[in-house]
Amino acid sequence: MSETNKAVLEKANAAVTKGDNEGFLAYCTEDTQWVFVGEQTLQGKEAVRQWMATAYAEPPVFMVEQLIAEGDFVTAIGRINLKEETGEIIPYSYCDVWRFSEGKMAELKAFVIKA
Repeated sequence: MSETNKAVLEKANAAVTKGDNEGFLAYCTEDTQWVFVGEQTLQGKEAVRQWMATAYAEPPVFMVEQLIAEGDFVTAIGRINLKEETGEIIPYSYCDVWRFSEGKMAELKAFVIKA
């Protein structure tokens, strides 16, 4: 199951880097919950869709440095560049902990800091 979950996350990430937010969301459960530690929590696929529409208006550029899977969890550690509202590209380091349910991404706990 761990390797299957890793493959799902890799496919989802490939979609989002192409600007295919709906393709990414196809890998999420309807009741997915995203917790950006210290910032905000998104409840449900529609809330994530709305967040992605602004945060990923321009597809993010990211590099996964490590992908670690065990049981229903996959942890991704890496770097991501996001375009801010000002147009400036800001580099971040991140650690995403994904919980999977029935082959889909059900929960995210994201630790993101400016690099």
